[in-house]
Amino acid sequence: MDRLLSSLDNALRTLFAQPHAHEKSPAQGVNEAALNDEQKKLAGALMRVNHVGEVCAQALYSAQALATKDEHLRQHLLQAAREETDHLAWTHERLQALGARPSLLNPLWFSGAFALGFVAAKVSDRASLGFVVETERQVAEHLQSHLSRLPEEDAASRAVVERMKQDEERHAEEAAYRGALPLPRAAQGLMRFAAKVMTTTAHRI
Repeated sequence: MDRLLSSLDNALRTLFAQPHAHEKSPAQGVNEAALNDEQKKLAGALMRVNHVGEVCAQALYSAQALATKDEHLRQHLLQAAREETDHLAWTHERLQALGARPSLLNPLWFSGAFALGFVAAKVSDRASLGFVVETERQVAEHLQSHLSRLPEEDAASRAVVERMKQDEERHAEEAAYRGALPLPRAAQGLMRFAAKVMTTTAHRI
């Protein structure tokens, strides 16, 4: 029951509260660029997509921590979730700075990611870790693509995305080290398709 209440609290905080980072944003101290309307709109849309990714990360790790019976793994997942909270706060700050809003469909994205994470964790801890590895690798690839699309002048957003990419790659490596089970190619493909639907939609809504 305590774990369930903790997961519910995390969901409410993720979706409806102002996120607070434990570590200062990589954008801190970086001067805001004088972006034109088109550049600001693009940067805002990309950071909204990245914010959705962090909403999903909270759901994923919360669900896996709820489902696992391995206390050491649970603590590892909760620590990763705390680091992802920093990302959530940083992307939220960038949305505000760019005059953009979070996705209106965040409750939907959170629910879907939570369900997938819970199911993966119920299969086995190794499958759960495998889901983390594939998710984080795909997210890192996605962030790399954003670095090529963000306006060169928007150094603040680029600093946040670069740091997030490094953290996601580390999370994937840590999950692999803990014995992650490689996912079948079909599962990887479905994850990429789902991510494409989510990112395309979140770019606008």
